[in-house]
Amino acid sequence: MRHAKLKKRIPSLGEAPGALFAVGEGTPLSSTIMLLEYDAAQLTETVFKSLEEGMKHQVGQGVLWLNVYGLREPAVMQAIGERFGLHSLVLEDVLNARQRPKVEEYGDYLFIASRVFDYQANTGRLLSDQIYLVIGHRFVLTFQERPTGVFEQIRERLRKEVGLIRSKEADYLGYSLLDAMVDDYFGVLTEFNERVEKMDSKLLRGRDQSVLLQIQRLKRDCLKLRRALLPLREILLSFNRSHHDFFKPETLLYLRDVYDHTMHVIESLEMSREMVGSMLDLYMSTQSHRLNIQMRLLTVLTMIFMPLTLIAGIYGMNFENMPELKWHYGYYMVLLLMLGIAGGLLWVFWRRRWL
Repeated sequence: MRHAKLKKRIPSLGEAPGALFAVGEGTPLSSTIMLLEYDAAQLTETVFKSLEEGMKHQVGQGVLWLNVYGLREPAVMQAIGERFGLHSLVLEDVLNARQRPKVEEYGDYLFIASRVFDYQANTGRLLSDQIYLVIGHRFVLTFQERPTGVFEQIRERLRKEVGLIRSKEADYLGYSLLDAMVDDYFGVLTEFNERVEKMDSKLLRGRDQSVLLQIQRLKRDCLKLRRALLPLREILLSFNRSHHDFFKPETLLYLRDVYDHTMHVIESLEMSREMVGSMLDLYMSTQSHRLNIQMRLLTVLTMIFMPLTLIAGIYGMNFENMPELKWHYGYYMVLLLMLGIAGGLLWVFWRRRWL
């Protein structure tokens, strides 16, 4: 087949639409399935230790929130898809951990693909995690590559009956999960801005050769965040413009607030992006200025030694008819003349602030 080498990294390449192949990076994580069933009166949490246990479970009448960690087991995704009636293209997208943020409507449910980011503590790299949401009329499914803690506050609010989430339906849970992801961007953006400010002060005061590499890393981080935030903005905007019945009118008001938060994050990111771009220009200008200073210093030294070299060259010629060669004080007078010329040039350059 064409691009045979890519087939090893992208198993779904060339396969039929809807074929289930795990596509992603990093160490494979076995699937962990957690189910929360709740209504205004009670909350039940269940962690399934096996796929068979999950298939035998009988759900209640409340809202269902099924969360799955690990996107590398097609059999698990196939079973979940059959249980909730998910399209094969949705399952294919879930197993592909390289999706851009998007929203798709499949009749009885919405499929949302998004990303969250975090800075790795030991390396300082900006890492991303894929998150998928399936929002139905009575259930919400979330799929994550690994436990990120983004939805932990939502679980705590459910357990402690904080807010309106226990008394609302699945659309409000979907809003709460989207709001948690957008709020997580505020934390990532705050750390990104701190890195930009630290680099800006480092750029002005130091001569670290790694500054350019760090600026390039900030630029790449900014591009990663923009690629995730701009489509997410369009997703939230489509919710307020569309006429589907997945979100009730009162929930759409909350989604409008999430959209405002997203715009706030994007505006702040754009300001940081302009700052990173100006830092790159400032770095190049600073390097050019330092080069000019060094070249000016070398030019000054050259201009000082050129007349001295000329005098030494003249009196270094081997002609017999050179009266100064037999003068008793000739050597001392030539040295004095050289010192005078050098001192005069130094004084001129100092007055012109070239030194």
